[in-house]
Amino acid sequence: MKNIFLLGLVILFISCVKTPDSETIRLYARASDFYLQGRFAEVSEILSGMNNFPPALILNAKAEYFYGNLDKAEKLCRRAIKLRPSMLEASLYLSRVLRDKNEIAGAMQVIESLLSDNPQDIRTLRFAAELASDMGRFDEAAVFLDRAAEFSAESAMVLLDRARLRWVTGRVEDALEDLNRAKAMLPWDTPLLRSIINLENILNEVM
Repeated sequence: MKNIFLLGLVILFISCVKTPDSETIRLYARASDFYLQGRFAEVSEILSGMNNFPPALILNAKAEYFYGNLDKAEKLCRRAIKLRPSMLEASLYLSRVLRDKNEIAGAMQVIESLLSDNPQDIRTLRFAAELASDMGRFDEAAVFLDRAAEFSAESAMVLLDRARLRWVTGRVEDALEDLNRAKAMLPWDTPLLRSIINLENILNEVM
């Protein structure tokens, strides 16, 4: 619960110009905890009155989406986007909602707008590929997936950096887990793969 609370605080300060009051923070943290437990109806109940706080709106939208209330989820996403147009997650879930409502063209329009501002976002590229496949545009889907595979190397570098940090702090098993995940994310043989394997060999010797 403490970690969820801290995560909520980070999102609050990034997403909002005006710092929310302590009660808003408390309710948001509680709703975040319920969301992770899959208690979506309770999330919506807690956040129902937060109509001017973008993080709460998108969390509520996600809860309504997974609960199957697509119209409510769409309304909440659009409200969040209106208040904070730069919220990538709100636009991404709006696209998911539109797709599930069989509004494929509208969903693709949202995704194309997202990609114009976030061309390296793997989640958006992957979903764009799904939408393109839904529309029978398989060559376009392949292009989106190729781009996502290329950018996945950046995520592998994050895992490599964390593996090094974990090694330094004595968490060898956790470091090896990060290295295994990093290898799986690389789309082809790269110098980065050799760095991962070299560190993996060192850690195995330590083990």
